Amino acid sequence: MLKLLSLLACLACAEAAPMPAIADGGPVDVELVLAVDISQSMDEQEFALQRAGYVEALRHPDFISAVRSGRTGRIALAYFEWAGVVRDDGVIAWQLIDGADGANAFADKIASRPFRSFRGTSISGALRFGAELLEKSGFSAPRRVIDISGDGPNNAGLPVSATRDAALARGIVINGLPILINPSPSVSRLDRYYADCVAGGPGSFVLPIHAASEFSTAIRRKLVQEVSGVVDARTIRVDAETQTDCMLGERLRQRFSDPYFPELDR
Repeated sequence: MLKLLSLLACLACAEAAPMPAIADGGPVDVELVLAVDISQSMDEQEFALQRAGYVEALRHPDFISAVRSGRTGRIALAYFEWAGVVRDDGVIAWQLIDGADGANAFADKIASRPFRSFRGTSISGALRFGAELLEKSGFSAPRRVIDISGDGPNNAGLPVSATRDAALARGIVINGLPILINPSPSVSRLDRYYADCVAGGPGSFVLPIHAASEFSTAIRRKLVQEVSGVVDARTIRVDAETQTDCMLGERLRQRFSDPYFPELDR
């Protein structure tokens, strides 16, 4: 098992270095990291819908209103794209959002990014990268949140639950946006996997997307909840006890990609 974990960890060695700290960013109501899945298991239509969902959500009056309604009336926002690793050109640096102008400027940066994808699904690598971004943001906030989307379980890098727990120990809240438009027959309950193995922290939630038409509305709802700190009762709350196999992705990778790899310890 130790040999396996060492090999999986090496898959994340080529990740982008977290951005340097911003000097004296000042107080904000929440520091929010958007971690967006661009793995090859998503097709071009899903990429386009996901991208449009974030752009539309950031421009929407409900999001702007949520930002302005906080104690300071401003938030700090960062964005990065991930798959097996996080690459330098997939990161949009921290930006202060205090109204429509800032939100629109950030949305423009996302909209102008080229479409691309690469192999692997390292949720653990994305959580680790997001946690480091928050540690070096330069802002101060009562809430620090990683908002992570994905359409499959962790299959590269360190075990996801251990990385999740390390982020929670830093006081970071993790919310999940599992994409179930084209669910794998091998992963019947990705929403449950996200709830048990990925999300966590006070008020954390999972908001699954079951149809392409839900992207825009779901992402907007999620961002508004994260900025306001008010959780919609229709989202899936995280249970106290973990029931899902959090090594599911690693087992599937072993079974389908490398039949000669030693059996995982049970």
